[in-house]
Amino acid sequence: MKKSFSQQVLSWFDVHGRKNLPWQVDRDAYKIWVSEIMLQQTRVETVIPYYANFMQYFPTVKKLATANIDEVLHLWTGLGYYARARNLHEAAKKICERHDGTFPKNIDDVMALPGIGRSTAAAILALSFDQAHAILDGNVKRVLARYFAVQGWPGKREVELQLWQHADALLPPQRFAEYTQAMMDLGATLCTRSNPNCRICPVQGSCEANVQQRQSELPTPKPSKKIPQRDVVVAIIQDSDDDSIWLEKRPPAGIWGGLYSFPEFEDNTKLDIWLNQHYKNCSPSFQSLPVISHTFSHFRLHMHLRLIQINKRPNGVMEDNLGVWYKLTGQKIGLATPVKKALEQVLNYNKEQAHDAHGAMCEA
Repeated sequence: MKKSFSQQVLSWFDVHGRKNLPWQVDRDAYKIWVSEIMLQQTRVETVIPYYANFMQYFPTVKKLATANIDEVLHLWTGLGYYARARNLHEAAKKICERHDGTFPKNIDDVMALPGIGRSTAAAILALSFDQAHAILDGNVKRVLARYFAVQGWPGKREVELQLWQHADALLPPQRFAEYTQAMMDLGATLCTRSNPNCRICPVQGSCEANVQQRQSELPTPKPSKKIPQRDVVVAIIQDSDDDSIWLEKRPPAGIWGGLYSFPEFEDNTKLDIWLNQHYKNCSPSFQSLPVISHTFSHFRLHMHLRLIQINKRPNGVMEDNLGVWYKLTGQKIGLATPVKKALEQVLNYNKEQAHDAHGAMCEA
C-alpha cells in the first residue's frame, strides 16, 4: 500500500532529519519557545550561537522574567526584529504571573502570550509535548503551496486559510513532534526558496509543482513594489575626555524599539539648531563619517553620520532612563546592527587620529 504524505515525510526524517539541535536535547518547552522565537525570519546557523548565549544568561522562564529589558536586548543585538525580544521578555513575565513560571500546555493560553501566533504556539506544543497541532511557518507554507499547487501569495488571508486546511488534513495519527520537525526540515533543506532538491524529496512523485515543473513559480511571490528610501542625519556626540558617546533610548514600540541609538534629524539644519540649543558652549568639532545604509522590511534607511566631539558635557544631560554615555569598550545595552557599525567607525576614526598625532610628535 502506498504510504501517505505524513508517512513518507516521517520516513525521510528518520534518516535525514535534524535531531541534534541544542533545543532538541530534552524537549523543554521554555527552550523550544525561545528557539522558535529566534528562528522567526532567521536561519538555524545564525540562531545557534545567540541561543546558546541567551540560555547561559537566562536558563529559566523566571530568570528571563526578572531580567532588565536592556540585558535582554543586549543579548539580542545583531539578531534583528527586536520586537521578538521585547515580546519574549513580556511573555516570560506573563507566564510567571498566570502560570506560576511553568510554560502552559493549552494552545489558547500559549496564543494569549505576547509575540506568539497560531503556528508558533502549535510548534512549541507539538515539539515539547507531542500535541497534535499543525504548523504553518514560512518553510511549511512553501512545501504545501508547491505540493498542492496553491495559487496566490501565501500572505493573503484566503490563501493562508487554504494552506491551513491542507496542513491540518495532513497531520499523522501519532509522532507529532517528529512530524513537526520533519516539515520544518523539509522546507529548510530540500524544498528551498530557490533551486529545490526535488530529486531526493520524499514526496516528489505526488507533488503538483514537481509534476507540472512549476517549482520556480510557486509559492506565488509577494507583489513587488518600490522600496521607499529614507535619509536621516545622526548626531554622534562624543565626550573627548573619556571617548564616551551619547545614546538615547528609543520608544518601546516602532523601529529598534527599546534599543539605544543616536539622536536623529531630518537634515543638517535641524541638527545644527539642536546643537546650538544643547551643545553651544561645549566647543564642538565636526567630522563626517561614511554613510551607513540598512534595509528594513518596508523601507531602506541611509544614516548620514556626523561625529561631533565636545570638550565637556552640557549641564542637564545625564544618564537616566532616556539615555546613557556609552563607553566604546562596551556596556550591556541593546544596540541595532547599524548603530554598532557606526560605533566601530568612530572607534577606527579615533585610532587613526591618535596614530596621526603620534606620528606628528615623532617627526617633531
